[in-house]
Amino acid sequence: MSRIVIAAFRPKPGQELQLLGVVEKHWRLLHERNLVTERPRIAMRAADGTVVEIFEWRSSEAVVQAHHDPVVQALWAEFEAACDYVPIAAVPESQRLFSEFSALSF
Repeated sequence: MSRIVIAAFRPKPGQELQLLGVVEKHWRLLHERNLVTERPRIAMRAADGTVVEIFEWRSSEAVVQAHHDPVVQALWAEFEAACDYVPIAAVPESQRLFSEFSALSF
């Protein structure tokens, strides 16, 4: 069964452009490795610069595969250099009844 996830990435100081570059590559790489479904991902930015990405893993097993895939791990290392992972609840917009974000297009 597929798994839809919401991931939030808060850029480290001075790493905003680096983070956008990594997010741009993320879904495409996961798709090339057959780890996500055909459902297009949604990427958006909060007012504080946090990038939120919503996508669908092919399955729980695909998540496990990603954690053992050296190519995916290398990309995730780029994320770690550019941002801090934060829970969606830490993004101020998530506290509103109707959360609004700026759309990101890649």
